Amino acid sequence: MGQIAIVILAAGRGSRFGDHSPKPLALLAGRSLISYALTAAFDSGLAPVLLVLGYGYQKVVSSVPPSVKIVHNPSWQCGIASSLKAALRVLEPYKSIEALCIGLADQPLVGAASYQHLVSAYYEGASFAVATYGGFRRNPVLLARSMWHNAMKLEGDEGAKQLMQVHPVVEVDCDGTGNPVDVDTKDELQQLETNILLPLSLELN
Repeated sequence: MGQIAIVILAAGRGSRFGDHSPKPLALLAGRSLISYALTAAFDSGLAPVLLVLGYGYQKVVSSVPPSVKIVHNPSWQCGIASSLKAALRVLEPYKSIEALCIGLADQPLVGAASYQHLVSAYYEGASFAVATYGGFRRNPVLLARSMWHNAMKLEGDEGAKQLMQVHPVVEVDCDGTGNPVDVDTKDELQQLETNILLPLSLELN
């Protein structure tokens, strides 16, 4: 049985966040956004774990554990598709890797189990799978190697979502595995901490 890799895309500028410092380093309940995403990646049991960086590369890379394979995307300004392709170029020579799960650094509450659900769908025959929450397609996404050549044709600021317009995709119910909420602005970051993490911590105590 071959490997299934996992990549976290974290190369973008995050201009809506309104800060010169890289958004992946923004703190949520005392932890960086990138730390949440990488913890879920490692807890999924998939390997290798890749992280695509671009804007603020030097600052972010210094906060990443050495077990993460860093992929530098110098074309990060071209959009998220360029980051996905950068990861695929790195993985292409490793024929033992059969598929790739894709997550985003600005969705810190996506859980490890969502990746595991996608892997189960792959072993049941899905070459292209997407997590759903409440019936809506979100992240993560899985691309089998047979889909990589299609992904290499992508352009702009949409990744696998473009492929869903022209290729069949298996929807995988990931309710109960986490929360796919995006953090695009500082207000959203504050709301996430206030409305989700703070009530959760009080409940646990």
